[in-house]
Amino acid sequence: MRLIKGRVQMFEAPVRSFFFFRIMNTGHFYFVVDQYFIDFPDPMLMRNKETINGQQHNRPCFYAFQDPSTKLFWLIPFSSQFQKYKAIYDKKIQKYKTCDTIVFGYVLGDKKAFLIQNMCPVTPKYISNEYIDGNSLPVRINKHLEQELISKSIKVLALQRRGIRLIFPDALAIEAALLSQIS
Repeated sequence: MRLIKGRVQMFEAPVRSFFFFRIMNTGHFYFVVDQYFIDFPDPMLMRNKETINGQQHNRPCFYAFQDPSTKLFWLIPFSSQFQKYKAIYDKKIQKYKTCDTIVFGYVLGDKKAFLIQNMCPVTPKYISNEYIDGNSLPVRINKHLEQELISKSIKVLALQRRGIRLIFPDALAIEAALLSQIS
């Protein structure tokens, strides 16, 4: 257990075993195990941060939603670098008049940039732990932001499947590999 900014705790998941089954939920936040990046060595995936000064840094954190067509979960990383992604967002708006790949919202009262452009599919076996607040409850976002994230993500995923590349990692190749693992 670790306390961050005096209000957020991370609880490590139980040790995996043959009988262990992890449940994921749409709208919750998760962290990914390093094995995911070994199994899917895409250089465009947002990788786990390393240990700094002897402390493990659980980043990036991902917002999860389930794709109804495949039943796989998709993870959207979020960043505290609001100004950096706001500038990228503004350039896209200026050039294309729309931007569905970056969404802004609040997580635990802080402005964050949700990076749909970096989303990736996952199965529960690749989840290390869930983002838990100081009251031992799963961190959540408001319903309006949740609806916007899911609708834009589904739109971007549909465009990706039609050959319009909006997601930086090769998410469809990872999706195919995950589907072959579970079938």
